Amino acid sequence: MRAVIKIGGSLLYDQSGQVIIERVQEYSRILTQIFEMGHQLVVVVGGGRPARTFIAAARQLGASEAQCDWLGIKMARHNAELLCAALGDVAYPKIVETLDELEVAFRLGKIVLMGGLIPAQSTNAVAAVAAETINARHLFNATNVDGVYDKDPKLPGAKRLHIVTIDHLRTILSSGGTRAGEYKLFDPVAIRVVERSRIHTVIFDGTSPNNLLRLFEGEKIGSQIVHDIEDE
Repeated sequence: MRAVIKIGGSLLYDQSGQVIIERVQEYSRILTQIFEMGHQLVVVVGGGRPARTFIAAARQLGASEAQCDWLGIKMARHNAELLCAALGDVAYPKIVETLDELEVAFRLGKIVLMGGLIPAQSTNAVAAVAAETINARHLFNATNVDGVYDKDPKLPGAKRLHIVTIDHLRTILSSGGTRAGEYKLFDPVAIRVVERSRIHTVIFDGTSPNNLLRLFEGEKIGSQIVHDIEDE
């Protein structure tokens, strides 16, 4: 299988902002196991809490939204570096920063890691575009929630959707912010890319890295994003 994996940056940090070393190591172990099963992988890592902290500070200091975006991009790349270090020889040794570089790196038979690419583009969008670039049919999005809910999962009565259409997902997420640091579960650019290339997408709970292995073993967990009602 050729797949792109998006790992939310928030999964790599605890509430105090410290790196959860054990989780980075566990993701490294799981990714190596999946890679050794013969799968071709690109891994995109988000910025998480540190990115939001820097962005908030920069905004208060008068930074432009483009500058804030670059802070998020750099932090996501730093997070990808952490995972790259843990993966060792199975990883392409440089964090990929352009789609042209991705095409070259992917051909070398290593796990390729990415963070952000350009301003005004979330790492979810990066993951979707990366999947399109390498012609991957699967995008697995590891987050700190266990799937897509019909409303804010913190609200009473929120229900997880095992299957959700692109149009329904677009409606659910329509109130999300588009400034740097405000990209939520998915964003409009990521949705459009997944839709146009019909990329099979699963949003799942990444607080347990083993859930990723379960997906590659064929288990149905999290929320599946479908493109037509017939796909259900």
